[in-house]
Amino acid sequence: MTTFAILLGGGLSVTKRLRAQIKGARIIAADSGIAHASTLGIVPELWVGDFDSAGSELAIQYRDIPRKDFPAEKDATDGAIAIAAAKARGATAFVLVGGLGGQADHVLGHFGLTLRLAREGHCTILTSGDEEAHAILPGTTEIELEAGVRLSLIPFTDLEGLDLTGVKWPLVKRRVALGDTLTLSNVAMGPVRIDLVSGYGIAIAYPRYD
Repeated sequence: MTTFAILLGGGLSVTKRLRAQIKGARIIAADSGIAHASTLGIVPELWVGDFDSAGSELAIQYRDIPRKDFPAEKDATDGAIAIAAAKARGATAFVLVGGLGGQADHVLGHFGLTLRLAREGHCTILTSGDEEAHAILPGTTEIELEAGVRLSLIPFTDLEGLDLTGVKWPLVKRRVALGDTLTLSNVAMGPVRIDLVSGYGIAIAYPRYD
């Protein structure tokens, strides 16, 4: 498996869990996401975007990193461009770093990217360190969490045949309609397993900050 960490421009809390998730990953930065490189002590192999938000200081600091420039008026976000570049380099799994927090439209767009990558068969985590999101698709999804971590499931369609185990309030063969808040603010008791017959959504966890 070839994992790529894509550095996005959202917030970031550096945790042991996040460092473990990106350990050994190849790195591509999307525009202002390059700012996370020094925080994490990593060097991207590529920097892409229209560079409308990176700023001149970052451009000077990372002048030796290969860049691929795109026009500001384009039909994809810098994050989506970075993901496409990673796929072209053989990516099979993704950690989208700094993809939560900030503007709601971009966060929702990142949820969509996470779901699309998962539906294409790519193992994908969207994370800002103290908050992370996982795609929920038909079949089984397992998330390694410590006991006491808050967990919410957000349906993006009606969820049919939902089994939720490893949590304080488990569910068995439940239907969760789009817009239902039944699956918000559960608590992990350890590793969590989600089994789903049909539908898709996002699981959001709040790992403890160390």
